[in-house]
Amino acid sequence: MTERIFLVFLMLLATSCQFFETEKVSSEAIYEDEMETINWKDVDRYPSFPVCENEIDKALQKNCFINTISSRLYQNISEKNIIAVREIYDTVKVKFEVGSSGRLSIMDIEMDSLLQKEFPDLESWILNSLDSLQPVAPAYKRGIPVKTQFTLPVIVQTN
Repeated sequence: MTERIFLVFLMLLATSCQFFETEKVSSEAIYEDEMETINWKDVDRYPSFPVCENEIDKALQKNCFINTISSRLYQNISEKNIIAVREIYDTVKVKFEVGSSGRLSIMDIEMDSLLQKEFPDLESWILNSLDSLQPVAPAYKRGIPVKTQFTLPVIVQTN
C-alpha cells in the first residue's frame, strides 16, 4: 500500500512540473505582435505650424495644418490678377509630404489639361506658395518623427 502511495506521489510529482514551466517568448515574436497592432495609416500627432502648436486634439491638429496650407495657397493665388476667357470650375490635386525632419515638399500636382492651358502659370504659383511655407514640427508616431503624405484639393473657380 505504501508503495502504491509512493508511486502515485512520484507520478504526480513528475507530471506537475509542466504546470510550473513558463513559455519563453522571443523578442522577435514580441516585435511581430507589436508591428501587427500598429495602425500605419494614422499618426499620434500631425505636422504643425506655429499657429497650430497648442492644439491637443488630433482632429483639430489636422484641420489647423490643412487650413494653414489652404489659406496660404488661396491668398497667394488670389493676389494674382487672373483673367479667364471662360467660366471655370475645376479641382487641382496637390500631393505633398512632410518629411521626418519637418520639410514640406510637393510630390505631384494633378490638373486638367484645359485648366493648365487656361492658366499656364498655375502650377508654378502653387509651388511658390507652398515653397515658403515650412512646418515647425513633423508628424509623430509613438514619439518618433515620421514622414506623412497628404493630398490637398484646390478648387479653381472663376466668377
